[in-house]
Amino acid sequence: MRIIRIGLDTAKHVFQVHGVDENEQPVLRRQIRRSEMEKFFGKLAPTRIGLEACGASHHWARVLRGLGHEVVLLPPQYIKPYVKRGKNDAIDAAAIGEAMSRPGMRFVPVKSAEQQGALMLLKVRDLLVKQRTMLINAIRGHAAEFGLSAAKGPVKVAELLQRAHAETSGVPGLARDMLSLLSGQLDALDMKLKALEIRLMALHKQDPVSQCLASQPGIGPIGAVSFALKVSDPQGFRSGRHFAAWLGLTPRENSTGGRHRSGRISRQGDQTLRRLLVLGATAVIRFAKAGQASPPAFAGAGSG
Repeated sequence: MRIIRIGLDTAKHVFQVHGVDENEQPVLRRQIRRSEMEKFFGKLAPTRIGLEACGASHHWARVLRGLGHEVVLLPPQYIKPYVKRGKNDAIDAAAIGEAMSRPGMRFVPVKSAEQQGALMLLKVRDLLVKQRTMLINAIRGHAAEFGLSAAKGPVKVAELLQRAHAETSGVPGLARDMLSLLSGQLDALDMKLKALEIRLMALHKQDPVSQCLASQPGIGPIGAVSFALKVSDPQGFRSGRHFAAWLGLTPRENSTGGRHRSGRISRQGDQTLRRLLVLGATAVIRFAKAGQASPPAFAGAGSG
């Protein structure tokens, strides 16, 4: 018995294995625990293993490659059409094995641990930015209860807090203490964000691809690093339109019978990259001047 392909459905503790032979007949169906993964696949002859591109999938892909296997990651939306009636781990593993056998299937490049660490830097920064926005909104909302308001923008929050702590503001002492608590959290977040941005700039300066991307109008260090890390294999796209479709910037198709119907943009790609492109393009348009091809002073700024 020679296993030519294995579909592996990962989970937190129990994984499902589905292997087929040269005749496409299932010859391996079993569950294994997380702690048994390396021991089990270390005993198997090198074969082709497919996993759904989800949480921890890149880690297991690196582990299995280290054991001599060929590993591919499949987007979840490409596996769903091969799921048979019902839903359980065994059916999912079989669907992964079937999907990876298709000649036209597209796969997700396996990221290295260093790439995932750099991507974690971007994700943590996004999280802290969201938390900062929540704190600013909370401060504005509580201050408005006492008739205090300020113009939009984070820089106006300090002015709002200063007015709230004034003796003539009419804000009770307990409310001022609560605003001070929120202000302290906001200051701590600002310090953490500045530290992360220093590391982000260092990462940007070390990556020639990121520096090349940042030379384009509307693309800043954050956008450049994001694209350099998330699009690790640009050669996988045949054209710029294919890349735009991957990002979800092309119209959704609903054509049939020779009639071409285009809808709104699909928004099926990476939301973060799409947002950075939109912000960068908006900034370029905002600073553009009539008769000027592109604002040279704006190159390298924009989405970051």
